[in-house]
Amino acid sequence: MVGAAGTAAGAVEVGRRRWWALAATSLAMLAVGLDGTVLSVALPRLAGDLEATASDLQWFSSSYLLFLAAAMLPMGLLGDRLGHKRVLVASLSLFALSSAGCAYATTPGWFIAARSVLGVAGAGIVVMALSALTVLFPVEERPRAVGVWSAANFLALPLGPLLGGWMLTHLWWGWVFLINVPVALVGVMVVSVLVPGAGSRARPASEAAVGGRSRPDSVGVLLSTGGLACVTLGLIRAGEYGWDDAWAWGSIGGGLVLLAAFGRYEHRLGCRPGAQPLLDLRVFASRSYTWGVVLIGIAVFANIGVLFTMPQYFQAVRGTDAMGSGARLLPIIGGLVIGAVPADRVARVLGAKVAVAVGFVLMAAGLLMGGATGAGSSTWFVASWMGLSGAGMGLAMATSTSAALSEVSEGRSGVEAAVLQAANKVGAPFGSAILGSVSLTGYRDRLRVPDLSAADLYTARSGVFGGAEVAGRVGSAPMSASVRGAFVHGMDLALLVSGGVAVLGLIVALVFMPGAGQGRRGRRGVGDRLSGSRPVGVDG
Repeated sequence: MVGAAGTAAGAVEVGRRRWWALAATSLAMLAVGLDGTVLSVALPRLAGDLEATASDLQWFSSSYLLFLAAAMLPMGLLGDRLGHKRVLVASLSLFALSSAGCAYATTPGWFIAARSVLGVAGAGIVVMALSALTVLFPVEERPRAVGVWSAANFLALPLGPLLGGWMLTHLWWGWVFLINVPVALVGVMVVSVLVPGAGSRARPASEAAVGGRSRPDSVGVLLSTGGLACVTLGLIRAGEYGWDDAWAWGSIGGGLVLLAAFGRYEHRLGCRPGAQPLLDLRVFASRSYTWGVVLIGIAVFANIGVLFTMPQYFQAVRGTDAMGSGARLLPIIGGLVIGAVPADRVARVLGAKVAVAVGFVLMAAGLLMGGATGAGSSTWFVASWMGLSGAGMGLAMATSTSAALSEVSEGRSGVEAAVLQAANKVGAPFGSAILGSVSLTGYRDRLRVPDLSAADLYTARSGVFGGAEVAGRVGSAPMSASVRGAFVHGMDLALLVSGGVAVLGLIVALVFMPGAGQGRRGRRGVGDRLSGSRPVGVDG
């Protein structure tokens, strides 16, 4: 009896540590999320204090996104070879240092370099934090863990503008970036104490059998990094200069060629006895993994329209400041929490396929309602459709992520989790570029302006803030009303397109996601059998 009681108490203690470790990884992700959202409110101050040009300001954001996406797979490989906990702690430490580098930058070049390093560190954090879930939690508990993890990560969306707006009002602008330092350092301490595995690593079985370490797939690393970097850079440029920009298409096309070459090379390498490709493409034999990754990208693409347009709507049309804009994003965050946290129970009752489909139904309904938003729409109407779309996104993403993670092997969880995160991070600039173009086209089509100089006309057509600036300078009330109305028209078009993308996600989920008992091969199936690996001294 004493032995049984001791065993039960030990199991409870392990369970507690597991959930505290989840809190630690969520805190680490919060640091990355804060940096991504807080910069938007700091750009005007940075432009003046660093004497930054318009091109510099674009690279302040783009450099971070570029290195964040490009470093995903290499950081996943490092985690699989050196140990997930070790790489997570190192990434958090680097994140703290590079955040301080941003705060004390004195030139645009210095700031861009620090932001680039910050992107690499952020990639290590998001990949290692997600891969940790595959070891910390068994398959049956993983959906709930993903729901909690997702909900915690979404808190950065309103928290960044709220904190950033308050700091810029009362403090030196460097504190916008220094706030990441204590968050990252607390993450280091908590991860070091609570996440299991002191520097151990997961080794492929073939490597363990021969008693040595396989050579890293350097060609695969170069091809995947170059491909993701080029695609991301092209999407960022398309968002800035439009889809008629030749450099944007050239970069996207070149990136796709590199990624195709990466897939072919990895396939050929995987056919060689004893070889260890960066990404074993046979993992895509699992429908849960393949379509889980695809649906994550679709969900991010669909809902990025809200995050792209609504802050502009609140500030340029409704007249709020950055802090007020962040507060008005709370309904979508509340919806995300409501959808993500109970996603495991919904999936248990309905099945993962139906749960994902319900998520996309809710998302589509909310976004299509949002397409009817006007300049004078009530706060309750805007909050209701934002909350509905957020709940759908939380349910769809948490369930899709859980379905994909159920087929990830512990021995290669870093790289396979990196693929999920790459779909997430590439989906955001892709959605921003597409929906930004839709919104801007609708704005320009509806905009009516008086006779203006060429320079003022160019500024007015650049977007709602440029139009408001020109209208205020020339003192034209009709133009000011036209600017606001034109922006709302473009915003509604973008939200309708977002709703259409959510409908596409619903169709993909119903047609391709496996039903109950399909596509799930178990922890020893797709994971260990296909990648030829098993957990050896696995860490968190």
